[in-house]
Amino acid sequence: MQFKEIIGQDDVKQHLLQTVAENRVSHAQLFLSPTGSGALPLAIAYAQYINCTEKTADDSCGTCASCRKYERLIHPDLHFSYPFFASKDVKIATDVLEEWRSMVLENNYFDLDIWRSKLSADNKQANINIAECHDIIKKLSYKAFEAETKVLIMWLPEFLDREGNALLKIIEEPPANTLFILVAQNQEQILSTILSRTQIVKIPKLDDATVKQYLMDKANLSENQAEEYSFLADGNLIEANALLNDEANNNAGYFSEWLRMGYGNRVPDMMAFTETAASWGRENQKNFLKYGINFLRECGLLLSGADALVKLPPQHFEVAKKLSAHVLNMAMVEALINELEKAHYHIERNANPKILFLDVSLQLVKIIKFKTLPKGTQYIYT
Repeated sequence: MQFKEIIGQDDVKQHLLQTVAENRVSHAQLFLSPTGSGALPLAIAYAQYINCTEKTADDSCGTCASCRKYERLIHPDLHFSYPFFASKDVKIATDVLEEWRSMVLENNYFDLDIWRSKLSADNKQANINIAECHDIIKKLSYKAFEAETKVLIMWLPEFLDREGNALLKIIEEPPANTLFILVAQNQEQILSTILSRTQIVKIPKLDDATVKQYLMDKANLSENQAEEYSFLADGNLIEANALLNDEANNNAGYFSEWLRMGYGNRVPDMMAFTETAASWGRENQKNFLKYGINFLRECGLLLSGADALVKLPPQHFEVAKKLSAHVLNMAMVEALINELEKAHYHIERNANPKILFLDVSLQLVKIIKFKTLPKGTQYIYT
């Protein structure tokens, strides 16, 4: 994995290159990023660059013996640790190393759900257990086979329970030329004892323009479709790739028309829309609701006077501006988002889509047409 293969994150790449150039590579680093931002590929590219024998100022060479082994994730001094589902046949992470390598080489932007789908999870909970901690200590106590620096990349250290304290000594006082890179998404879920022993590298989510360009280059999408998908993905390349696997859609058009049906109390049209939405399939239904939630949040920004923060594509921005000026207020936006979030939750749990979309449609009429908001102090209509 070379830096040039990673989508965006130019500032982070430059920072990592600089640490090597100035010989100030911290032995324990925590790459902290939102899901789908590329922290794991960055960690692998960083490790490859450190051990490259013919590195340039801005990337590894990709052709030396070390790089060729890193490209296939088979370098003997590159170790991985990650959550797994323990069983009588799977006791430590290396028991599913082939599945891990296959998944990372296929697509290095993934989450725990995708990883779970590659394994026999049954009803087990993923974790990094004490046996895995002991195996890490054992592996890192050996001398390096080929590389100057041994590297351990731990994906999702949030899944280390208190057993993770067994790693404290080796993290704080590692063997010579050993690098720990922890790749995390939620700082609050990491053991404080481990967190205090690492240098944090914050990796931001990808901006919409980067995701849009990625979608246009990879899938040859039109600019308008790429804009809509990047808005839905919200900087998450995993979501962007999932959207590419779905059928082409017109979420923006359907959603704005759905709101107009609610405002006009057009119940027969809503019943016809319910039939249409029920035919989309669960993933497309979830994406439609997700678009609606994101769209309404942008309307909330407009109502708050924060126009500069709105990320909607130009054609959708005009629709949101008209709705915000003439139809919606903040209480209504909050109530609508709440209804859509509940619908998304129930779709994930296999609710009947015809019943669900008809119910939400009627809620739209109550909220938009008759301004009847759910009771509670969180809704104050003015």
